[in-house]
Amino acid sequence: MSDDKRRHIAVVTGGRMTYGYSRPIMRKIEREPGMRYSLIVTNQHLLPSFGHTVSEIEKDNLNITDRIYMALDGYTPATMAKSLGVFLLGVTDALVRLKPDITLVVGDRGEHLIAAMAAAHMNIPVAHIQAGELSGNIDGMTRHAIARFAHLHFASNQDAADRLRKTGEQEFRIFLTGAPQLDELVNSEYASREEVAAIFRLDLKKPTILVAQHPVTEEFGGAQKQIQETLEAVTSFGLQTIVIFPNNDAGSEEIRRVMERYRKPFLRIERNLPRRLYAGLMNVASVLVGNSSSGLIEAPCFKLPAVNIGNRQRDRFRGNNVIDVPYAQEAIRRGIEKALSAEFQKFIRENCDNPYFGDGRVSDRIVEILKTVSIDEKLLKKQLAY
Repeated sequence: MSDDKRRHIAVVTGGRMTYGYSRPIMRKIEREPGMRYSLIVTNQHLLPSFGHTVSEIEKDNLNITDRIYMALDGYTPATMAKSLGVFLLGVTDALVRLKPDITLVVGDRGEHLIAAMAAAHMNIPVAHIQAGELSGNIDGMTRHAIARFAHLHFASNQDAADRLRKTGEQEFRIFLTGAPQLDELVNSEYASREEVAAIFRLDLKKPTILVAQHPVTEEFGGAQKQIQETLEAVTSFGLQTIVIFPNNDAGSEEIRRVMERYRKPFLRIERNLPRRLYAGLMNVASVLVGNSSSGLIEAPCFKLPAVNIGNRQRDRFRGNNVIDVPYAQEAIRRGIEKALSAEFQKFIRENCDNPYFGDGRVSDRIVEILKTVSIDEKLLKKQLAY
């Protein structure tokens, strides 16, 4: 048993986006004398074919205590399910050894559901960032499954907080904190326009298209056609374009193969980007195209139009920067044309508000709750409110 009496938070991260949610929180914990954290790194972070993004975490000098390899090759629905089973074994062992006071999970990814399940079964309170939101495909089901195992819910807006209440979560567990991944953006902690232009060889006087598109699990088998429709529409403009590799969900292999075929002098493909550079790209881009949640959550911070394709973000709370289109080349092209039009660009500059609350202090609020919440029978023994 450790003699360290500081409140101990086990943080789970499995990919570049969830890392952006939790990094500012870990930075705050480092400055709290009565707290410490352990970082459990898994899934996409550890895969060389997806950029080996654990190296980004290492450069940030964060306290990585566990690296749990879980991802089976093949990138099919079956390998996704089996990979989660592998992670259950690994994360259980990690929690037994770490003995955290609270386990912090994020968003709607499968590894976070598994971590929540393991912690809850071990009587370790679970805190959930981005709780209560709607989204499409398996991610939406995963997010709401996490809610059943979570003891503390950190909601990014009133819509999400209200949904948690409607699903029977007790009032004292729900906190309207805002979205912590916006803290760094609000505080301008991202690459400058000049640095981005130099790294990606961009002419800032010309429009730039940023593409971030992931596979949709329920539409496995359609990923190749979907990314072809997108890239045919995007390349028809001949504008300077940055394309980011997808996550490692089922169908990602097909998307990556198609992306490689579309390399052109004006189109650059990136296996992975540190969050600082990705945010810097959003700051200079003219439009974000694809189905990434960053088009709905982060893009409004930059007054950036987002052409959101398909069902991956279905029913998710969104601002007026979002243009929804189906997976059809002409529809995507029309969406991009609208986003690039002087009229829409002016409208966004003057009217775009972020529906996800971020004032630069979200991480402060979350850390204060993690530090002060009473870990007792009331917290641990959950009951639905209806």
